[in-house]
Formats: sequence, structure tokens, C-alpha cells
Amino acid sequence: MWLYEKKLEYPVRVGKKDLKMARYLLTQFGGPNGELSAAVRYLSQRYTMPTGRAKGVLTDIGTEELAHWEIIATMVYKLTKEATPEEIRRADLGGYYAIWDKGIHPSDSNGVPWTAAYINTMGDPIADLHEDMAAEQKARATYENLINLTDDPDVIDVLRFLREREVVHFQRFGETLDHLQGYMNGKKYY
Repeated sequence: MWLYEKKLEYPVRVGKKDLKMARYLLTQFGGPNGELSAAVRYLSQRYTMPTGRAKGVLTDIGTEELAHWEIIATMVYKLTKEATPEEIRRADLGGYYAIWDKGIHPSDSNGVPWTAAYINTMGDPIADLHEDMAAEQKARATYENLINLTDDPDVIDVLRFLREREVVHFQRFGETLDHLQGYMNGKKYY
């Protein structure tokens, strides 16, 4: 299907341990507007797209979202590496730690587990692409909020990269929407 190169799409460096920032980042790991939700949404919607071009865009972006999911997990891991139980408790991650230890579990920053209810697949290509464009804008806004929550320039660098990819995805979905509207208007329905 595709080749996997065993390196992150973008390098992840962190300047210091920051458990609170790690907690905030969980929203992009398992939250409603996060990378897992986007990947599952796009990889599910691709099946009902009427053209190979549209299927390809959803496949490309869906697999890239999985790469972003990996970047977020790496950031959370690095921001919590070698944290003591006391530090975890002070960062208000005690409940998470009690259940998952230091495992990175798909949940949002409030500990709500990921659910398939976060995704939409209508089977209508136009509705699905509008949903996708909205999802990319929500992800962009979330990354902007996360940037405002840290002063670590290394973390900010990665978050800016991810935010810009959301903008590119929004643009590609817009191009795909134009393509599909032209395709569907060219077909005769009786």
C-alpha cells in the first residue's frame, strides 16, 4: 500500500520536561478534533468517493494524519520522560497515571477516551468534504491554542509545522470539492 520510513515526518525536540503541556497535547492524540479522529474519518470516507483522484486525496491525507498522530505521541512521551509519580500528580495527571501508567492512551486532555462518535462519514462526497474542511479548521485552531500554552520554542516549532499541514489539508480538500462538484454536475441524474 505505501512505504514506511522509520523516522518522523518532522523531528520532535523538546527543551524541557513539561507534564502539563503533555496533558494538553493529548487532545490532539485522542480528542474530537485530533489526529486519530481525522485519520479514521478520511480513511473511512475514501471508499464512497466517486473518483480515483478524490479517493487518493483522502488516502494521502488520512495516512499523513497517522504520521501526525505519531508526532503527537512522541511529543507526549518526551515531555513526560522520567517523570516521577509526584510530578505526575502535581500536573493533575494522577488519574491518567493510575489507569495507564505512562502509556499513551487515545484520550483528550480531560481524560475522555477516544470514540468513533468523533468522526462522520455520510457517504455523500460533497457533505463529507465539507465535514473534512471544517475538521481541518478545528485542528488548525486547536494547534494555535496549544501554541499559546507553551513557551518551549522546540514544542512551538513542531506545533507550527502541524498547524501548517492542517492549512494545506484544508486547501487540498477545497480543490477536491471543486473537482467533485464539476464531476457530479457533469453526470446526468434522472
